[in-house]
Amino acid sequence: MNTLHLIAVGANLPGPDGASPRMTCERALVRLAALPGLSLTARSRWFSTAPVPPSDQPRYVNGVVRLEGPAEPAGLLAALQACEAAAGRRRGARDAARTLDMDIIDMAGLVRDMPDPVLPHPRAHLRLFVLLPLRDVAPRWAHPRLGRTVGELIAALPTQDVRPL
Repeated sequence: MNTLHLIAVGANLPGPDGASPRMTCERALVRLAALPGLSLTARSRWFSTAPVPPSDQPRYVNGVVRLEGPAEPAGLLAALQACEAAAGRRRGARDAARTLDMDIIDMAGLVRDMPDPVLPHPRAHLRLFVLLPLRDVAPRWAHPRLGRTVGELIAALPTQDVRPL
């Protein structure tokens, strides 16, 4: 598959070396830019976001990048998980605090329910912390299942605590 891929990047815990969540996210972009055959062609602003669902976790740093080039879903997922592991990510409970979280939001409009990764990301359209930075890198993006533009999806959501850094 050779085209546009949208990747969400976020963190809310210090890295194993004490790096701030924002620094961990910046380092993740360097790793993404180095993936063989892919080019990092756009990056969003960083956003400070409250945890979803609400909890007593620290705030997150979130952004989205656009990669272009040939990639298969399973291979890209494995590369993202390797980046997460390098940043000290330990998989545990869903929605738990983490040193780095990287999700494939969309791969060239591919729609699939199995195997992993499910595409497009099954909850991306419900999260301003994904949609606002996604709009920075792909302002004309439309959800492959819903057919709604990123602007329409943002307008349909209730207020969430998401602030540009």
